[in-house]
Amino acid sequence: MSKPSVPEQSRDQIYASDQPVSDFRFDAAVARVFPDMIRRSVPGYTTIIPMLGVITERYAQTGSHCYDLGCSLGASTLAMRHGLDKPGCTLIGVDNSSAMIERCEHYIALDDHPQPVHLRCEDILTTDIRDASVTTLNFTLQFIAPEHRLPLLQRIAANTRSGGVLILSEKIRFEDDQEQSVQTELHHDFKRANGYSDLEISQKRSALEQVLIPETLAVHRERLLAAGFTKVVLWYQCFNFVSMLAVKE
Repeated sequence: MSKPSVPEQSRDQIYASDQPVSDFRFDAAVARVFPDMIRRSVPGYTTIIPMLGVITERYAQTGSHCYDLGCSLGASTLAMRHGLDKPGCTLIGVDNSSAMIERCEHYIALDDHPQPVHLRCEDILTTDIRDASVTTLNFTLQFIAPEHRLPLLQRIAANTRSGGVLILSEKIRFEDDQEQSVQTELHHDFKRANGYSDLEISQKRSALEQVLIPETLAVHRERLLAAGFTKVVLWYQCFNFVSMLAVKE
C-alpha cells in the first residue's frame, strides 16, 4: 500500500494585500499555509519542536496518556511520538479545527513511527483528560479566553500523575513598557527578515489583537502553581516567545 501524499503547502500570503481585516481563525486557508506561517512568525519554533520530544522522553511514564492540546498540523504530536519510549503509552492530539485535524491525519500517516496516535476534533476545554504524564500546550493557551485558562490548567494538573509535566509555550507581554516595545520591535524585525512586509505584519497584528491575548511570565507562573503544579521552569525564551515546564510532584 502506498503512503499518502504530502498535503499541499503554500507560502503564507494571507495578509499580503491591503484588505478589511477580520479576527484570525484557524480555517482551511490558514491550514494550507500554517507550516510556513509559524516558521516565519515564531522565533525559535524549530528549536522548541524537537525539544518537546526530548522532554517527553524524560517525563513520559509507562502506561500513561500523553496529550497535545491544540495539536494543529501535528508538529508537536510527532515530536512527542518520537520521544515516547515507555511501553503502554497512549498519545492523543486534540484540536477544534476540522481543517487542521484533516491535514494532521496525513502528516501522522506519513510518519513511520510505530507509536499509534489518536486524533480528536474536539474543544480542549471539554475533551477528556486522564492519567496524563506529559501534556503539551504549544502556543495554544494564548488563544483561550483568559477566564477559561485557570480551569483548563486545573483540570490538566488534577489528571496528571505525580512526576508528570505540562509543557506550556506562549507569546508573552512584559510588565515594563520599554522592554515590551524593544521585544515587539525585535519580533517584527524577525518577521521582516523572513520576508514579511510591513503591511503583512500590521494586518496580522490587527487580526490577532482580539484573539491572541498574551500575559506576563509572572501571571503564567502564578496560575500554574495555583492550578496544582509544584514547580515552574522557564526552559526557553526568544524575544517575546517562551516555553515553560510545569512539574507536578
